[in-house]
Amino acid sequence: MKPQNFPESVIWYSLVATYGVYLIGGLYILGPAIALILLVYLGKKLWEQTDATPAAERIIIPWTVWTWVAGMLAMLLALLIGHHDFGMSLIATIKSCVGWLKGWALMAIFPLIGCLKIRPQILYRGACVVCLCSLVLAPFLYLAYLVHLPTVLYVSPLKVLGGAGDLFFQVRLYTIDSEGGVRWPFFAPWGPATGLMGNVYFFMVLQEKNSRWRWSGIVGSCALIYLSKSRMATLFVVVVLLLTWGLTKLAKPSFLILAGIGSTLTGIIAPILMGWINVYWQNFRAARADSSQVREALQRIALRRWWTEAPIWGHGVVEIGPHLVQYMPIGSHHTIFSLLFLRGIVGLVAFIIPMVCSLIDLIIKAQKNEVAQVGLSILLLLCCYSLGENLEVLAYLFWPGLVVIGIAFVEKLPLNITAKIAE
Repeated sequence: MKPQNFPESVIWYSLVATYGVYLIGGLYILGPAIALILLVYLGKKLWEQTDATPAAERIIIPWTVWTWVAGMLAMLLALLIGHHDFGMSLIATIKSCVGWLKGWALMAIFPLIGCLKIRPQILYRGACVVCLCSLVLAPFLYLAYLVHLPTVLYVSPLKVLGGAGDLFFQVRLYTIDSEGGVRWPFFAPWGPATGLMGNVYFFMVLQEKNSRWRWSGIVGSCALIYLSKSRMATLFVVVVLLLTWGLTKLAKPSFLILAGIGSTLTGIIAPILMGWINVYWQNFRAARADSSQVREALQRIALRRWWTEAPIWGHGVVEIGPHLVQYMPIGSHHTIFSLLFLRGIVGLVAFIIPMVCSLIDLIIKAQKNEVAQVGLSILLLLCCYSLGENLEVLAYLFWPGLVVIGIAFVEKLPLNITAKIAE
């Protein structure tokens, strides 16, 4: 597997160098750097494109990508107005704009990059390499915990370039959570972020054609999920698998018949199912009761303050919470509540509209297209994680999934659906 052009080279070498870049604390810088480099390259290719450009080399940007561009620009507008409403300084506004560029802007830039001539197989194999490296490192990281080596080896001096907290530049062997449990973050800033990356890579490596690489990728991604000790990661990998399987069978009459029978039976045994779900949810919360209570308190505070103080444009920046939430920032730990608190209803709509449009587009394409199926899985995963993580601050990590989504957007609709639309 060798890169065949400049974008593939940037993506390939960035992926296979994940752990090398992590050791120098550069992953938080690498993601935005890739976005900037390939965005400039995309602009250059579009500038040079003429009517004489061969169809095979022509770059086409689908409407779904433009919805993300428009949505993320709307978030920038909400940021500027929120800062103005609360009288924040020019320096604070500039810092927040830079934060937007390293966060929400990536949600539009990387799907744009997916419009370049990039083979998804490059991303699948790169994900396999990262997962294999994780699998090789796992025993040594476990041994480091057993012999009580320091949890944090060092904080990278590159922190001066990133403008984020120490967590994003620490090189760590393992972490101890608030309840005394051990977790292995690998190359991510915290456990649930590791679980998210394990899930993203899992759905990518499933499409790898080489069986040895595929199985090493599957085992490695499962190791990331398991050793992250993230409840969301273990739940969502199953949920997204089932959702993807069902949503990609909508064009088959046999599946629709089975779905009708299944919905009828589900209605009959609904009380029993609700009881099981309630028991599972209580056990899910009890697994880390302190963490669940802090998250719920943060959500309540964010929702109340959004509605009473800044319902349209939001507050602009996070604020340190009270002792009740262990002084964690209000507007963190949850994408939906974070958007409401920081960007108001404008920010939430700017996120939901592109997400819904993308889901509709990929569900249709996924009936016949494998790349669209992977893109759909990753998009569903991001939908699920938006209920428990702040996607903005982790976009620098899951950028390979965003590129796959962009490649899937470029894929054409199935011929039978296209014919019906034409009629």
